[in-house]
Amino acid sequence: MSFFSYIKYSMKTNQILAMNSLTVQIHEDKYAVSAEAAKITQNYLTEILHKRNEVTILLATGDSQIKFLEILTNIKEIDWSRINFLHLDEYLDIDKKHPASFRTYLHEKVEKHIKAKSFQYLFGDSLEPLQECNRYSKLLKKRQIDICFLGIGANGHLAFNEPQIENFNDFDLVKIVELNIKTRSSQVYQKHFESIDKVPKYALTVTIPMILSAKKILCLALGENKAKIVKVMLRENISSKCPSSFLREHPNAVLLLDKYSASLL
Repeated sequence: MSFFSYIKYSMKTNQILAMNSLTVQIHEDKYAVSAEAAKITQNYLTEILHKRNEVTILLATGDSQIKFLEILTNIKEIDWSRINFLHLDEYLDIDKKHPASFRTYLHEKVEKHIKAKSFQYLFGDSLEPLQECNRYSKLLKKRQIDICFLGIGANGHLAFNEPQIENFNDFDLVKIVELNIKTRSSQVYQKHFESIDKVPKYALTVTIPMILSAKKILCLALGENKAKIVKVMLRENISSKCPSSFLREHPNAVLLLDKYSASLL
């Protein structure tokens, strides 16, 4: 099925809900979700680029983004030369050539397929990680984030902002966090690492306040393994127990689900 037929398909089958300020779309499968997310992004970028010379995107990684980024980077009508890219997180002390590095992921799935205005990476292998947090914070301060792409962790985290320990009034824009065992185990389950002892214990992440400062947010959650946390995110109280629940307070955020991740709603 082509990209354009998938757009038609998703538009026919989706359901649209509202949870607080959050718009929730439910589609048939990951392909329909990805096509719709690409369509929304293309329309939004086109609208902004009619008004301004450039746009800034904050990128996510993870399995939920793969098909979406593939479709998006193949849309020739988008003027990528006017778009700046940053990304959300990176493991601490991981080499950029490591297959699980998010820099590798984004280079392979985004950067090498387009000619962007700029592409700024978060360096997890910096010898001075606190200075790296400061450097990246300054980059973020220089730009208004026009659109942020997100996935949802199995424990409800956004980027690497873990449940309960996250300070949702954080003054930091980027910080070092300790990853909990559920997050690290999921990386082994998804075959990004051979064993739990190979998964880094710490990461650098853009914080929740910085994420929520984006003018628009698109969050994708796919598959049956995300059904429980999606239910918690949407049905329980907004709290640090589920960081993704804070998306319900954003004035221009869309959560895109397939029928599997939405199965418990």
